[in-house]
Amino acid sequence: MQLVRNYNIHFRCCLLNYILSVHCMPFFNQLYLVMKKNSFLQYRWVSLLIVILVSIAWLPGSGKLKIPKVGSYHSAAKKKIIFIAGPCSHGPGEHEHNAGCRLLSAALDKHAGDLVETMVFQGWPADTTVLETAASIVLYMDGGEGHLAIKHLKHLTSLMKKGVGLTCLHYAVEVPKERGGAEFKNSLGGYFETFWSINPTWMGEFKTLPRHPVTNGVKPFSLYDEWYYHMRFQDNMKGVTPVLTAIPPASTLDRKDGPHEGNEFVRKEQGKPQHVAWVTERADGGRGFGFTGGHYHKNWGDANVRKLVLNGIIWTAKVSVPADGVPVPALADSELQANLDKKPCR
Repeated sequence: MQLVRNYNIHFRCCLLNYILSVHCMPFFNQLYLVMKKNSFLQYRWVSLLIVILVSIAWLPGSGKLKIPKVGSYHSAAKKKIIFIAGPCSHGPGEHEHNAGCRLLSAALDKHAGDLVETMVFQGWPADTTVLETAASIVLYMDGGEGHLAIKHLKHLTSLMKKGVGLTCLHYAVEVPKERGGAEFKNSLGGYFETFWSINPTWMGEFKTLPRHPVTNGVKPFSLYDEWYYHMRFQDNMKGVTPVLTAIPPASTLDRKDGPHEGNEFVRKEQGKPQHVAWVTERADGGRGFGFTGGHYHKNWGDANVRKLVLNGIIWTAKVSVPADGVPVPALADSELQANLDKKPCR
């Protein structure tokens, strides 16, 4: 309510300035010549002008004149992005959920702090009401049967129906088909389904990129990572736009069939382009961003990957992505090494 009142003042003052400067100035010039000769008229017209100015700025029913603080319009418009990092997992430099979330969060605070504000939780927030204030939620954690979102699926789904954005990084795109599959397929646009999708490591060569706000400023690149592919997307890709696509080498199908290793369905797609990152615009007004890379922590040092993911995160919060994307200056080694989990995990 305070923000609405502040904008009322701002709008009324701007309107008054326009009327005075464009439409009334000729009249005031003539009036000035008259008032120079008549001090009584000068007093009455100046008093009337003051009354008009105060009346426009006065808020009905407020009881006093409200003067907004400098910068209040900008800060009030910030979108809150909440990162939820999973616990320690895998070997050193792999699945560094906490370090990855804090690195991305710090980048947004530093280079997009006029647009968003961030919070990072290691583990699901104990007070889940904090999620009610989020414009978007980022999940970076192990998935499958142990996915942290499963226990909170009802609450998370209710937030999605309100238009809250969702980003899932790497393993976080995988949920059990019968416990979260339908929900993630809708909220994220697609998910990793066992015995359908696979998780090989390979050199992704992204030679072309689509025109989309999430790819603003991102250049074609190649990167070795555990790029999951053959996701279970929305039927007919409804509402889904791929943002990273490459042709996996035949070696990605060398493993025997298994829940993550291979299956008859993906083998039929050998040699065809596969989408490893995508965005969706949902019917409920919310947005989703899925990114299957992120297995190796060092890959956050790649400027194109970092920019793509930062762009995707703020896009899900319905923030306009800068024409050149979120700035991504080179990271110092100390920044990449910060907040790493102590491994082996206990």
